[in-house]
Amino acid sequence: MESLFCCRTGGVVTAGGSNRLLTPGEVASWLQVSEITVKNKYRAWGLKAQKVGRLLRFRERDIIAYLEDNYG
Repeated sequence: MESLFCCRTGGVVTAGGSNRLLTPGEVASWLQVSEITVKNKYRAWGLKAQKVGRLLRFRERDIIAYLEDNYG
């Protein structure tokens, strides 16, 4: 099974990822951009977001798919 190195945790994430919800700050850290950039650009990048109350969250598997599709 193919795996990806996960900078955020320093561990390995299997291809496909998990349903774990990430904050915009965690996504920003992973993509090495600012949190404001994630909040302003996620739609333009085609990232799917989940609303938990008023909070914005991203599924880990969607971030992995985005990276594979655009930079893989």
